[in-house]
Amino acid sequence: MWQNSKVIQSSAQFLHPPTSPPPPPPQLQNIPTSPSPPSLKQHCKFSRRELTICAKSSLLLLLSSQTLDPFHLSKARAEEETAANVTKEEEESPANITKEEEANAVNINKDEEENAANITKEEEVNAVNINKEEEENAANVNKVEENPKTSTLSCADKIPTKRAFVDISIDGQPAGRIIIGLYGNDTPAGAARFGDLVSGSTGVSYRRKEFIKIMPNYVQHGGIRSYGVDAELAMRTGRNLAVENLTAEWEKVNENCQGTRNLAGTVSIIVRDPSKPPPKLKLVARKGKLEIDEEEVGKDPNGTEFVIATKDSPELDASALVVGKVLGGMEIVDRIGQVKTVQENTSSPYFRVAKIIGDKRAVVAERGFNRPYSKVVVTNCGLME
Repeated sequence: MWQNSKVIQSSAQFLHPPTSPPPPPPQLQNIPTSPSPPSLKQHCKFSRRELTICAKSSLLLLLSSQTLDPFHLSKARAEEETAANVTKEEEESPANITKEEEANAVNINKDEEENAANITKEEEVNAVNINKEEEENAANVNKVEENPKTSTLSCADKIPTKRAFVDISIDGQPAGRIIIGLYGNDTPAGAARFGDLVSGSTGVSYRRKEFIKIMPNYVQHGGIRSYGVDAELAMRTGRNLAVENLTAEWEKVNENCQGTRNLAGTVSIIVRDPSKPPPKLKLVARKGKLEIDEEEVGKDPNGTEFVIATKDSPELDASALVVGKVLGGMEIVDRIGQVKTVQENTSSPYFRVAKIIGDKRAVVAERGFNRPYSKVVVTNCGLME
């Protein structure tokens, strides 16, 4: 055993060399020691193999203790560092959260302020636009209020410059006289045309001519034919029954006068047919060349037919030029309007099909609609002084 302990001590000194000189061994001379038993060497006999095994095992133990201690220290240091990092993060996270909350609050306040500013700007712009629109509407209302006065003075309250009379008979029985005032200053061409036809200065007049259509709102006179004897008489006097100048005057009146012009009691000359279809295009051979020509469909009015409105008739504004108004004998006009007429049959499927395919019988039948059964004739007419 003593030898084994000496071996272990020598190995430990080899592994851990002393840095400082060892203390002097204690003096054991004075201490009585018991003599070592003589039988120790006899009983503790180890072989070389056993001694080497013990030495190696002691070395391994010492080396393992030295290698494990740094591993445990590094692990402990790592745990301490992680704990320190966790505490730092825990300390920093509330600060970051507060900073983020403050930044979000600042951004929200900025957004709210910008939205409020934009809303106020939009409200101001809208208020300005509304004020402008109100001012424009007020100006337009004032203009509209002023315009009716001028339009009524120029369109409805026209002053007649001439007077004409028309004597009427129904089925050969005298019905009475209608006195008409003509607007010579406002519609000079139309008033001159009507006055010439009433007086007969053109070679033809309304005498012995019939009313051809009686509608709920007006009665229509057939005027003078643009062919036959009447046309020849007009040509002899050098008068032209063309309607061009009347159409130009109608366009001028249509631009200046707003609203319904054909009021109850007005007298108008038919200058155009709004239901007339546009001209058809066709190829025509002229001098060895093909040319496109327009073919008129139907005929335009000749500017001699006139109507007397029994009620306000806005449907006549698109076709008739107002030339005067009834000054007396309106009851005669109402009596003409009560004459029985041919009933319209435009809803019949046979008529519709004939109209679509262009059957002439449909055209003839359409001319007969609203025609009076009784003869309503102008027996005499002329100008009054």
